[in-house]
Amino acid sequence: GAYVLQVKATDADDPTYGNSARVVYSILQGQPYFSIDPKTGVIRTALPNMDREVKEQYQVLIQAKDMGGQLGGLAGTTTVNITLTDVNDNPPRFPKSIFHLKVPESSHVGSAIGRIRAVDPDFGKNAEIEYNIVPGDGGNLFDITTDENTQEGVIKLKKPLDFETKKAYTFKVEASNLHLDHRFHSVGPFKDTATVKINVLDMDEPPVFSKPVYTMEVYEDTPVGTIIGAVTAQDLDAGSSSVRYFIDWKNDVDSYFTIDATEGTIATNELLDRESTAQYNFSIIASKVSNPLLTSKVNVIINVLDVNEFPPEISVPYETSVCENAKPGQVIQTVTAADKDLSPAGQRFSFRLSPEASNKPNFTVHDYRNNTAGIETRRNGYSRREQELYFLPVVIEDSSYPVQSSTNTMTIRVCRCDSDGTILSCNVEAIFLPVGLSTGALIAILLCIVILLVIVVLYVALRRQKKKDTLMTSKEDIRDNVIHYDDEGGGEEDTQAFDISALRNPKVIEDNKMRRDIKPDTLCSPRQRPSVEDNTDIRHFINQRLQENDVDPSAPPYDSLATYAYEGNGSVAESLSSIDSLTTEADQDYDYLSDWGPHFKILADMFGEEESYNPDKVT
Repeated sequence: GAYVLQVKATDADDPTYGNSARVVYSILQGQPYFSIDPKTGVIRTALPNMDREVKEQYQVLIQAKDMGGQLGGLAGTTTVNITLTDVNDNPPRFPKSIFHLKVPESSHVGSAIGRIRAVDPDFGKNAEIEYNIVPGDGGNLFDITTDENTQEGVIKLKKPLDFETKKAYTFKVEASNLHLDHRFHSVGPFKDTATVKINVLDMDEPPVFSKPVYTMEVYEDTPVGTIIGAVTAQDLDAGSSSVRYFIDWKNDVDSYFTIDATEGTIATNELLDRESTAQYNFSIIASKVSNPLLTSKVNVIINVLDVNEFPPEISVPYETSVCENAKPGQVIQTVTAADKDLSPAGQRFSFRLSPEASNKPNFTVHDYRNNTAGIETRRNGYSRREQELYFLPVVIEDSSYPVQSSTNTMTIRVCRCDSDGTILSCNVEAIFLPVGLSTGALIAILLCIVILLVIVVLYVALRRQKKKDTLMTSKEDIRDNVIHYDDEGGGEEDTQAFDISALRNPKVIEDNKMRRDIKPDTLCSPRQRPSVEDNTDIRHFINQRLQENDVDPSAPPYDSLATYAYEGNGSVAESLSSIDSLTTEADQDYDYLSDWGPHFKILADMFGEEESYNPDKVT
């Protein structure tokens, strides 16, 4: 009774004329699957649960016939093709309840080891099946997926099999439809279950190492032939076979070690040097004696441990310089150390001056105790002219065992710097050479300086020769010598005035020199002489000083000349010397000049009242 479609026929007769235009429908072919309503032409299913899997297409012959007319009823026919559409009304079914599979133990992980299939009579997406392993015995070792082309369940290996460990596995697999139709839920569960039994086949396998990687350590000074470790491999098959070991030779590095073919012990074959090679990486192969073609390989890593055999040294060659104007305690260089040995954690380097340099007052080393040190100055200033380069021996010592130390000589160059400590020049020629002058220009300047010095020396020598000739001439002159001195007398009334500077005859001074033929033992200390009283006569003054020298027990045995600067008295103007002059000219009183007569009239006018002096009137 399910509606399929409706057909309709038309009649060209007059519908008002009897039953000529009245049409009746009937099925001539297609029964008992379909039926048609005679009046409306509606086609319906005639049987319940038509199964597409049994028959998919049907041809139905339909007749339309009128009910009257002289011709006794006319009819027309048409064919209707009906195709059944599939629905998911059938669950998948396994053709058998148990599947048996045989799998070699050498099967690789991820490979397909077998197939099972459930049957679904539906078509298209209604026939798509999903397979799952029921949690249990084989859930951890096996997996199953669906082949989209064949709708088969493909069983794959998740972990390697071992016949010696387990020979058989049993688990269940469930097959179910992916696309369900809710109209058919009442039909029952759309899934099925089957049991899979897997038998593991024993295979002749290669030996198996006890570890995936072997790591060993050895000191670099280990003697040749010392055993440093061993590898182990076993034949796990039922009929166990002996194993032989050998090194997989790939390069010359592998020749540093040997392996015992039976025991698997590894020993050194050559002396090792960690500074040359810190780690060795090679492979060892194990094979079965019963079947040498079955082999396995393992990687061996050997780390060479360091032995403290190298002393620490200055890490880089420093170019150290010091300014000429450096102050004491100034750090001119910070140094670090490096060790060719593998420095352990917490390695410390100590710095100090060598014993032979500790007493020199030039530089010192300050250890900062963090594996660095500072070179400090100990002097206040340095001179490139005195010494351009200083060599400072620095001792560096490590903290490993045994302790290693080395003496490193640092070269320190003295440079010219500005006030801020910026280096201007460290070149040796810069001491004498201004910036920008070449060597040729320097030589030319030096030649000019030498020529000037020669001219000056010749000039001084000629002057001395001329002066000596003049002196000899004056000594041979029998006439009285005229001595010039700038000293003004006390005036006409100063009859006792006498300038004793006349006693200072050049000839007397020349004779006053010390005798070269007698070396005085000690020099006379100056004696305290009494002050000269006012109005002392010059004759008396000189006689008094002469007597003092004659009776002086400390006087030298050779001739000496004592000179005295004394100015006579008795002048009304007193002394005109600058020694006793007043501090300023304004304090001087020159009124007495007018009392001296006409000879001093001009002086009186000059030093008297300023308004009374007229230079134009002076003749």
